[in-house]
Parts: sequence; C-alpha cells; structure tokens
Amino acid sequence: MARKGVSYAKWGYIFSIPFVVTFIIFSLYPTLYTVVIGFTDLRGLGKTTFKFLSDPFANFTAILANVTFKQSLANTAIIWTMNFIPQITLALLLTAWFTTRRFQVKAQGAFKVLIYMPNIITAATIAILFNALFGYPKGPVNDLLIRLGFLDAPSNFHLQKWTSKGVIAFIQFWMWYGNSMIVLIAGVLGIDVTLFEAAEIDGANATQIFFRITLPRLKTIVLYVLITSMIGGLQMFDIPRLYNLGRPDNATLTSSVFIYNQAFSGSYLYNRASAASMIVFLIIVVLSVALFFIMRDKDEVKARKLERQIKRRGGVA
Repeated sequence: MARKGVSYAKWGYIFSIPFVVTFIIFSLYPTLYTVVIGFTDLRGLGKTTFKFLSDPFANFTAILANVTFKQSLANTAIIWTMNFIPQITLALLLTAWFTTRRFQVKAQGAFKVLIYMPNIITAATIAILFNALFGYPKGPVNDLLIRLGFLDAPSNFHLQKWTSKGVIAFIQFWMWYGNSMIVLIAGVLGIDVTLFEAAEIDGANATQIFFRITLPRLKTIVLYVLITSMIGGLQMFDIPRLYNLGRPDNATLTSSVFIYNQAFSGSYLYNRASAASMIVFLIIVVLSVALFFIMRDKDEVKARKLERQIKRRGGVA
C-alpha cells in the first residue's frame, strides 16, 4: 500500500502563531495607533478619548515650526556624523587587517571578541558610566587631567556643548564599530578567493588588493552598514537621555529624546509626539532611498537597460 504523504505545513503555521500574536499586539497595533493619534487632539496621561482635528495636519505643521525640533534634528545629524565617520573608517581598517592573506593575524578570535564586547553591554549602563567618569567636581577624568597638569581646577564637562556631543558620539562609535567590522568581514569572506590569488600573482600589494578588489565588492555591505547606522542614529535615545538629559541648552537633545519629552513631559502631548515620530520616519525613508540611488551599481543598471532594449527589439542585439 502506498503511504500517504505527511504534510508538515500546518505545523509551521501553528508554531508561528505566538510570534504573529505578539507582533500584532506589541508592534503593529502601537504603530497604527501612533499614526492615527497624529491627526487627533489626544493629550494627557491616561486619556483614551480623542477626536480628529478639523485641520488634520495641524500637529505636523506645529512640529515643523518648532525650533526645538529643528535643533534636535540638527543635533542628531551632527552626533551621528561624528560617530559614523570614525566608525566605518576603523571598521574597514580592521577588516583589511584581519582578512589580508599576506599578514596572518594570530588570536583573531580573541581580538574580535574584545572589539565586539562593547556592543553587548547595554547602552543605558554605558551612558551612566560615562556620566560618572566626566562627573563634576569629582570624577576620574577631572582627577586625571588635573594630575597630568592639563587642568588647574575641575571642569564641568556636562555644561560644555561640544564636549557633551563628543562624548555621546564617542560612546556610539565605541559600541558599534565592532559590529560594523564583523559585518564587513562576513562580506569579505563571501568574495571569490581566486580574485585575490590572481591579484597576488600579478604582483598587487595588500593596499591595491583592498582598494581595487575588496572594497568595490563590499559596496552592498557598506550600504547596509550605512543605512542601519543612519536609522540607529536617528533613533538615538538612551545614551543622550541618560548621559546628560539633552543638556546643556538642548545641545545633546536628539529627535528621539524630543519625542519622548513631548509625550511624557509637561503637557503629555501624545498627538505632537506622534506627528514628530512620523516626520522622523519619513526622513529615514527619504534618506534611505537617496542612499540606495547614490550607491546603486551603475554597470548593473546599464546592463538591465540594455537587456530591456534587446527584448523590445525582438531579441536581436
């Protein structure tokens, strides 16, 4: 007798139910609710009733005209730039160091673990740690600089705008350069080894191999790192919030901290916070599309155009 085939498809659907339910309750519903209240008058802790505004875009107009919101966007861009440029530079250098065929690094596993370690530590812990390190009037950094003769008296670093921005940018860089390095190394391992062997036979040195072979083939991976870092940068919250509460004079106020303050400080303007979050989301979408367009493979685009032209002509080249 022929045995009936066993279908396991239903078990896949059954096992996915807990994830789907959790996603709908804790992710999809809050997201849709946030979009809706951006067009309403909802404000106040514990209030659940609201009505749609006669001018549905009033909250968006108010947020776009808000000077503090504009400052928060500028701060976010500055801090992210200060963090990303050294982050991607060091990640690429370490990637080249670990993957070069002529210089075999010993104990690579230990090095990679140590470099990646800051990414495992929670951001809140690191923010509080650095707040204590730069403490005033007593703090390790102040004590060290005084002992070395760089300062005559303790300095309140928390009241210095660019110092605070620099510390936050450094924390972001220190936490994420290891993650970027791991992703880039994974990309290098996916490149055909024969390309490196052929280059070595032709007499190319390590620098030429990296810039002429490795880096061009990491374009997609670099784009991924750039976009994910940009999204994370626009969502910076715990480090600027816990390090210096956005001070001094809103110098470290990021867009996420601004949204938090709108929703949970003062008047509890949930509608304004929702509008601000959607504006940030649209900024992320626009920047992501722009980066995809700028870093697209132009040769591949030309090849696709040529292929479409050939198909239109009936397959004649």
